[in-house]
Amino acid sequence: MSKKNRRSKNSRHHDPLAARIRQADQADRHILYERAVQCVESEIDMVDETFLKLRGRQARTLREDFCGTANTSCEWVRRRADNLAWGVDLDEEVLAWGEKHNLGRLAEDATGRIQLLHADVLNVDTPAMDVVLAMNFSYWIFHTRQALRDYFSRIRECLVDDGMLFLDFYGGYETMREMEEETDHDDFIYVWDQNRYNPITGDINCQIHFKFPDGSQIKQAFNYDWRLWTLPEVRELLDEAGFSRVLVHWEGTDEKTQEGDGVFTATEIGEADAAFICYLSAEK
Repeated sequence: MSKKNRRSKNSRHHDPLAARIRQADQADRHILYERAVQCVESEIDMVDETFLKLRGRQARTLREDFCGTANTSCEWVRRRADNLAWGVDLDEEVLAWGEKHNLGRLAEDATGRIQLLHADVLNVDTPAMDVVLAMNFSYWIFHTRQALRDYFSRIRECLVDDGMLFLDFYGGYETMREMEEETDHDDFIYVWDQNRYNPITGDINCQIHFKFPDGSQIKQAFNYDWRLWTLPEVRELLDEAGFSRVLVHWEGTDEKTQEGDGVFTATEIGEADAAFICYLSAEK
């Protein structure tokens, strides 16, 4: 054995604490989620550009329903000095994390233009909004047509006369499979787990896990009990809730990579992809 190897062996022997510290124990699930799932810059780009195109003015007030860490709301107030944001969520722990880690990084003038509310999105009291967001498929917590239509109707009441609701949507024939998909982020692996699906009710349980190079894991870092909605159903319920126009914004394809190009365009024709993400805009 070389001297180098002997030193390495002795170092491990005399540092039992280091051997017990797992990467999973040191990781923060909210930071991992923001890195793996969210791209708030491109999301706000889409919302800002679409509102301006359809309404002929810039939006100023935004409400982020099911806001979690309020990462998107923080991006909104960073965009313009007169932008205002409200973030609404029922989870006090995640709101407190967002206030410390996301609002805490904002410039002082921006911090005063965002409010976090521990409240139910169905009855929270906020000013009339230019824009309401329900992203990351969060509105799938409503399992019946009546419940989802009631939510959409409530949001319509919370908008200014030319206000808009924005949703994202996940679809494709792979959504009905019980499967796991892994994405490598160099220092961790993001695992999207479609754990259980009931084709009779549409109920689906999805989980997020994180794996680390040392073999440790955070199992069920996030757990979701949703209904798997279809795109036609969501559009119909928005119509029934009274929105004047509902558009589907479909992502284009990069000719070189054949992957999504990040450009979303309103269309009535989509591709039968195994899995896709699109946006919906609903105008009051």
